[in-house]
Amino acid sequence: MRILISGASVAGPVLAYWLTRHGFSVTVVERAPALRKTGGHAVDLFRPAMDISEKMGVLPRVEERATGTKRMTLCREGARRPVRVDLSKIFSATSDRHVEIMRDDLSEICYDAACDDVEYVFGDSITEISPDGQVRFENAAPRRFDLVVGADGLHSNVRRLVFGEESRFSAFAGAYLGVLTVPNTSGLDRELLIHVGVGRTAGVYGARHLGDARALFLFRSERELDYHHRDVPRQKELLRGAFDGLHADVDRWLAELERTPAFYFDSITQLRMDTWSRGRVTLVGDAGYCPGPAVGGSTTLAVVGAYVLAGELARAGGDHERAFPAYERAMAEHVRGSRAVALSAAKTLIPTSRLGVSGLAQGARLISALPAGPSRALLRLTTKSGRLYNSMTVDDYPPSPAASGGRVGAR
Repeated sequence: MRILISGASVAGPVLAYWLTRHGFSVTVVERAPALRKTGGHAVDLFRPAMDISEKMGVLPRVEERATGTKRMTLCREGARRPVRVDLSKIFSATSDRHVEIMRDDLSEICYDAACDDVEYVFGDSITEISPDGQVRFENAAPRRFDLVVGADGLHSNVRRLVFGEESRFSAFAGAYLGVLTVPNTSGLDRELLIHVGVGRTAGVYGARHLGDARALFLFRSERELDYHHRDVPRQKELLRGAFDGLHADVDRWLAELERTPAFYFDSITQLRMDTWSRGRVTLVGDAGYCPGPAVGGSTTLAVVGAYVLAGELARAGGDHERAFPAYERAMAEHVRGSRAVALSAAKTLIPTSRLGVSGLAQGARLISALPAGPSRALLRLTTKSGRLYNSMTVDDYPPSPAASGGRVGAR
């Protein structure tokens, strides 16, 4: 059985790995000319995604590539004294199994896990999907597949072709995210420096294996801003305007906008679809149920979704009419919970008032001051994301005994 996946970031390679282990023949098409190396930003893998990574045999590489961030210095706009936070307390309290890793590193690790068993086609994109599985591409000759999966992110091409324009399903969460690569002039080592003001938060961090650093920007907006998601000069202009005057540190980070080798900008938007499947096509990860970039644990949700989709297809013997509804039922509660957590996290990370800024600083100070035991207890009570992801349960889908890990099934 031949399955085409669009997208080679995280959900696509994880899905490809498990589909081959269940005996399916897999092709992945990716618009970029090679595996993306865009600088990226740090993402979180919580317990269920860590468990799946262990089953894939990639957990040692994931842990080796962890950012190792342990400390945070929080500076409140207008305040003289910063607050220093032991992040290891927060991480250990919010999840009993957790790693922070750069998205590009995770993508490469997941790709390497099954690249010898999967056909990867880079530098191409799907232009048409027929109900019978006939697929047309920008460059390659048309081919027929039994199933097609969109794993191509928030601005999914597959979703647009099959379900319609993104605006029909997107819900703006009232905030924007920007990330750029900057020189690590402060010598940050496993540390996050963050400046918080009303409606805007900016920070910079360095991972233990990176020679540079990442600057992260989050800001609120009452309305959706006027720009195209591929118009980089306009995005940089909007970012500068949103953070004007916050702090001299932030000004220095923004000064790198014209020199940075990697830049990312997007709205924090949720996707809300009644179904992620239509005919022979389904969606996985951000393409189908993005809870909100940077605030909703979307990477963990993508890894779990890919594992569940492959497992349900195997359980149904490749019958998508049984597998797709089962996949959606298994993921529905996780998706709803992630949406709620994302909206709550956005309010905390980007305070809407001076009282909120002060509360964020005071909460960080209290956590740092308390002994480890009481601080963990406090965080378990107040951190919704940790409770959500630790409570996620996923069925076990043993790989097919007949699948040897090589390319199987007819092409």
